[in-house]
Amino acid sequence: MLDGVTKAFAGDVVAVDDVTLEIEPGEFLVLVGPSGCGKSTLLRMIAGLEETTGGVIRIDGADVTDLPPRARDIAMVFQTYALYPHMSVRDNLAYGLKVRKTPKAETARRVAEVAALLGLDELLDRRPAALSGGQRQRVAMGRAIVREPKAFLMDEPLSNLDAKLRVSMRAQLSALHTRLGTTTIYVTHDQVEAMTLGQRVAVMRDGRILQIDTPQALYATPVNLFVAAFIGSPAMNLVEADIADGTVSFAGYRLPATMAGSRRAIVGIRPEAFEDAQFADPSLPQIDVEVQVIEDLGADAHVIFQIDAPPVDVSEVREAAGDEETLIATDRATFTARVDPQTAARPGRPLRLAVDTRTFHYFDPTTGLRLQAEPLERGLVAAPVGANLDH
Repeated sequence: MLDGVTKAFAGDVVAVDDVTLEIEPGEFLVLVGPSGCGKSTLLRMIAGLEETTGGVIRIDGADVTDLPPRARDIAMVFQTYALYPHMSVRDNLAYGLKVRKTPKAETARRVAEVAALLGLDELLDRRPAALSGGQRQRVAMGRAIVREPKAFLMDEPLSNLDAKLRVSMRAQLSALHTRLGTTTIYVTHDQVEAMTLGQRVAVMRDGRILQIDTPQALYATPVNLFVAAFIGSPAMNLVEADIADGTVSFAGYRLPATMAGSRRAIVGIRPEAFEDAQFADPSLPQIDVEVQVIEDLGADAHVIFQIDAPPVDVSEVREAAGDEETLIATDRATFTARVDPQTAARPGRPLRLAVDTRTFHYFDPTTGLRLQAEPLERGLVAAPVGANLDH
C-alpha cells in the first residue's frame, strides 16, 4: 500500500508525485511509462533503496517507510543480472540464504526446488560466463525466488534479452507467477510487455499514475490521449474531426458518430476498427484510401495509408512507446488498418475499407481527456454512409 508517496531531488525535481496505490496480495502489477516518468524510482522507494520525501509505504500492513531494504522482506530482480561471476549457479542461488544464516539443509532444499522449477538442474555447477542470457536471467530470478519473500520487485528484467527470448521469458514469468502466487511489482517501458504480463497495469507520466486498470480496460477505455496513444500495437490512429448531427467528419470523410452534440474532437481509431471491405459486414460505412505500404504478418495484414488531414502531435507518446521518428516528413496523418491477410491490397493502389465507427474513441483537443461517447443507433448498421468514393 502506497499512500501519498513522493520523491523530490535537489533542484525541485519531483520524480514521484503524490502516488497512492493499493496492491492486492498475490497480484502481478505492472508500472509502465516513458523513461524518466518515475516508475523505477517508485520501485526503488518500495524496496528501500531510495528514501521517500513524503508519504507512507506499507507492506503486508506494516509501515516500512523508514526501514532498510533487508528489513522489508522483498526481493529485487534488476535489468542487469548482477550475478557473482566467480560463483557457480548453485552458490549464486544460495548466497542470499547464506547471508541470512539459513540452515544448510534448508538452503539446499530451497535451491534444489528453485532449480527444478526454473529448469536449472543441469546448470548448477556452471559459472555465469558459461550461460546464455536467458539462463542468466533465470538464475537472477531464482536467486530472488529462493528467498520466499513477501513481494518481488522487478525492474525491466527482460530488456537485455533479444526479442524472441523476451517473448519466451514473458510466458515463463506468467506461468511462474501462477505457480508461486507471490505479489509482484514489475517495471517496464514496453507497453506490449505490460499488457501481456500485468493483471493490472499502471500507466505513469511525470511522476504520476494517469490510469490503473486491467489491460483490457486500458485498451478499451483510455482516460486520456496519452494513455490512448501509448497503449496498443500498432498504435491508435488519431485525427482531429468535427462532430455534428450524429456524424464525424475528417479528411473529406463523413461517418456515423457515437458522440452526441456538435464539437471539435480528436478521434481515436484502433487499427482493427478497419477491415478490407471484401471481408467485412456490408452494412458498415466504407471509405476509399490509397495504400502506401502493406505488411503481411501471416495471421493478419497491416495496411498503411495517409489521409488528407494533419497529424495529431503525439511525438512524445510515440517516442515513449519506442516508435522511431517518421523516415519521410509529411503534413498528412498516417493511418494503419489491421485487415484480413487475404486482402488484395497493394502499394500504390486504391482500397476500400469498412469502418466500425462504434469502436471510435473521442478526446478533448485542449485537455486530452476522454469524452463520453453516447451510443447513437442511427446509421450505425445502415447502408454504407459517407463513403468518399472519389477520394
